[in-house]
Amino acid sequence: MNLLRDNDAVAVVPREFPTNKGGLCQKGWTAAELLSSPDRLTSPMLRDCRRGKLRPVSWDEALGRIAAEFRRIQGLYGRDAVGVFGGGGLTNEKAYLLGKFARVALRTSNIDYNGRFCMSSAASAGIKAFGIDRGLPFPLEDIPRSEVILLVGANVAETMPPIMQYFEAQKRNGGRLIVADPRATATARAAHLHLQLTPGTDLALANGLLHIAIAEKMIDHEFIEQRTTGYESVRRIAVSYWPERVARITGVPVSQLYDAARLLGRARRAMVLTARGPEQQSKSVDNVLAFINLALALGKVGRLYCGYGCLTGQGNGQGGREHGQKADQLPGYRRLDNAEDRARIAAIWRIDADALPGPGKSAYEMLQDLGVEGGVRGLLVMGSNVVVSAPHAALVRGRLAALDFLAVADIFLSETAEMADVVLPITQWAEEEGTMTNLEGRVIRRRRALEPPPNVRSDLEILSGLARRLGCAEGFPSEPRAVFEELRRASAGGAADYSGISYERIERENGVFWPCPSEAHPGTPRMFLDGFATPDRRARFHPVEYRSAAEEPDDDYPLYLTTGRVTAHYQSGNQTRRVASLCKAQPEPFVEIHPAIAQTFGIAENDMVRLTTRRGSALMKARFNHAIRMDTVFAPFHWGNGGCANLLTNPALDPISRMPEFKVCAARIDKVVAAHPDVASEYPFNSQ
Repeated sequence: MNLLRDNDAVAVVPREFPTNKGGLCQKGWTAAELLSSPDRLTSPMLRDCRRGKLRPVSWDEALGRIAAEFRRIQGLYGRDAVGVFGGGGLTNEKAYLLGKFARVALRTSNIDYNGRFCMSSAASAGIKAFGIDRGLPFPLEDIPRSEVILLVGANVAETMPPIMQYFEAQKRNGGRLIVADPRATATARAAHLHLQLTPGTDLALANGLLHIAIAEKMIDHEFIEQRTTGYESVRRIAVSYWPERVARITGVPVSQLYDAARLLGRARRAMVLTARGPEQQSKSVDNVLAFINLALALGKVGRLYCGYGCLTGQGNGQGGREHGQKADQLPGYRRLDNAEDRARIAAIWRIDADALPGPGKSAYEMLQDLGVEGGVRGLLVMGSNVVVSAPHAALVRGRLAALDFLAVADIFLSETAEMADVVLPITQWAEEEGTMTNLEGRVIRRRRALEPPPNVRSDLEILSGLARRLGCAEGFPSEPRAVFEELRRASAGGAADYSGISYERIERENGVFWPCPSEAHPGTPRMFLDGFATPDRRARFHPVEYRSAAEEPDDDYPLYLTTGRVTAHYQSGNQTRRVASLCKAQPEPFVEIHPAIAQTFGIAENDMVRLTTRRGSALMKARFNHAIRMDTVFAPFHWGNGGCANLLTNPALDPISRMPEFKVCAARIDKVVAAHPDVASEYPFNSQ
């Protein structure tokens, strides 16, 4: 999108670009309002004592306080006592420099980011199966050419509206869309077939579809023999997932299982796409692997207009997970536990490889140990609002309060920034340069359109200033182009190779697809056509068995709770809750419930209800939906305070990706009398 200026007023206008083709969602159209919001932070602020108020201070005092506190804490408790928490919305340059800052300036192993809560499971599965993770290994323009698409746990029509045009084009071309989702979302309603499965049963669904494909001889044995390994172990498991068993587990009728399997198996060109539904569970890597197994068995990967892909959720969800924000990762998708990778990056950073810390704790594991013995005692947060976005939010808030020191860089005073000892005001999207990598793996450029307010700095300037105060006079430039040039060198030869990408090429070519190992290389819009990124160039099947969610409904908590997004808001709502039109569209927290179930609890539509799980309670308005499963309620996670859905969610972690189980837990619902004394204090009717 572009920014249009009319004297002092600015407005967003669509830009004709290959990805969105000029389309914008509500959040895009209204993004300019944030640039002049009265809530905008315009000065660093410091709290003299934990119970004191934040007061404006100079940048020198704010950065000096952070550096002094970090040195003090590390002197008392060791280097790993200071941690860094980043975000999937940071530019590639910021993500890269944040990882370098943690490991070189702070020399701590404790760095992770909120992308751990979004794409980490699909990333882990992609690496296991294909040897590499890129959300979509093909461009969006391939979607309309696919005959059948299975879309699992994604509500594209409401959460990524500009992308829905590709699915609409596929339908116009005669294609069929199958949507697997516990909710009858706008996307599900637009589908040819909706598989309304029980929350947490995705893996059983995938294995069941594979069972039918095998039984009806729709498997591509030639592809399996020539381009994969491990099929036989998967076949032996699929045999036990007969349709009637899978129907009992998932709630999907046997006839629909056959319809879906036949549509996929008989198509010449088909895709399997997953999103947060199957990916935000305590068995999420296995869930994704099961759908990859299905795509591989049908021979629908590594071929034109076919493939498995993950629909990345955050603004830089792809690039943000490639260059060092993750606890076990170095730039270019290199690994901290690999000696060759460590040596390569250490040479770029001009340090000894032995000086690099090892892998640290994953996002939630770091948060749950804040302030405890052996945990992080001082924390820097950039690009995240963990008080709202992390699971078991009450525990996370308590752990943040137990820190010796908290510093937060943000545009607005988020719920997390409200708890900080130092708050740093940062630039917004229209006020800075940089690159981002979209869900296709296309590296695109962000260009400055406006000068930021006079006392606001970029994240790069903050990291550069802190690094100097921590004794790193060199190696932390504040100019985005300089950081990107170093990122290019650091990524060279890695899985996510950006070395052939420059600002000029991005501008000239409307983005460049990685891997791009040289300036003469055309980039890689379509991966795996000639082989997979494994040592033998073959994709890997993985035998995975269904197991139930970490928490199932019982007499005390009889309903499934699932969470997600709505059209008008984004992530923790720290920005979108400050846009008047978006707040008007979705003004308050709500829980979606089937009216027949609501009646059994004595709940009328728009009643105030208390939604409770084993972790806590949240107050919301009841909203009826005849199309939701009767055993399931849905709550969006865009609000804080007493309406925060993540007060309820289960922090049970996937053993590989360390993804929390946001998408399924056991809950109960109770009507609340409006005059109840807790309601006014807990419910954020107009909360920012």
